[in-house]
Amino acid sequence: MDVLLSYLPPALKETIASLPAPVKLNMEEIRIRIGRPMEVVGDQVHFLPHVVTSEEGQALINKLSKHSFYALDEELRCGYVTIEGGHRVGLAGKVVLEQGKVKALRHLSSFNLRIARERMGVCRPLIPHLYDDKWKSTLVIGPPQSGKTTLLRDLARAAGSGEETMGILPVKVGIVDERSEIAGCVKGIPQLDVGLRTDILDACPKAEGMMMMIRSMSPDVLIADEIGREEDGQAVSEAIHAGIALMATAHGANLKEAAQRPMIKSMVTSGAFERIIELEVRNGKRAMAVRDPNGKRLNLNEEAVT
Repeated sequence: MDVLLSYLPPALKETIASLPAPVKLNMEEIRIRIGRPMEVVGDQVHFLPHVVTSEEGQALINKLSKHSFYALDEELRCGYVTIEGGHRVGLAGKVVLEQGKVKALRHLSSFNLRIARERMGVCRPLIPHLYDDKWKSTLVIGPPQSGKTTLLRDLARAAGSGEETMGILPVKVGIVDERSEIAGCVKGIPQLDVGLRTDILDACPKAEGMMMMIRSMSPDVLIADEIGREEDGQAVSEAIHAGIALMATAHGANLKEAAQRPMIKSMVTSGAFERIIELEVRNGKRAMAVRDPNGKRLNLNEEAVT
């Protein structure tokens, strides 16, 4: 958090620092919009008594760009910047188009500081269902902010570093981190713990990146966030037929909803995934359920509700 707050202008930083400890502990996002009050998102939404000025917005831009705005062109085209600690700053403003495609963002007016949190061991209650001499291909399904990426990151750590107390040795892991969210890389170096034997393709399109990993890095486990596009299908098929365990996420309230997307339905019905994990948030607590390829729910340890 100290790294993240260091990017904020003094008045904004002081406003966040003055929040009650429970609010700061559960913060997931700090939303900054020029001309409007700051917003903190966690278990609840809080609007703070500070209206962000244009000068404060410019100060934040200068800090993010190290006073070289055009050096951020690649990040601006994607709509976010990853900073030290693995935190991600989403951006919105005036879109500049070139031949109908996004070329850049200018006149930035909104910033979403997403706080990267590591929850070491969150995957442990699931491991008896996901590992049997080797890791099983697993699809993690959940709505936004249900903890999909956090769980995927911990699975990468468990596979890449092993789980000594459970008798699991580390294996080679490849991560295709299209949006720099899983490993939180800065200049190619992961800011978050994704395992000792883990290799990362940062800011790389998933379909192309998965094929690159399969051909060049020979992973035992291949990890990607938010699959579901048509071009992802071939890469998933290549991984499965190469004997690689695939771990990925998809948007949806549950398996039934996610399977309404044709590519997800095709992957599930073809048996590409041996386990399906459903995530949800109940009364501020995250809950997990594990299903087999036929949709049958498997029993979990009570620790799976955290």
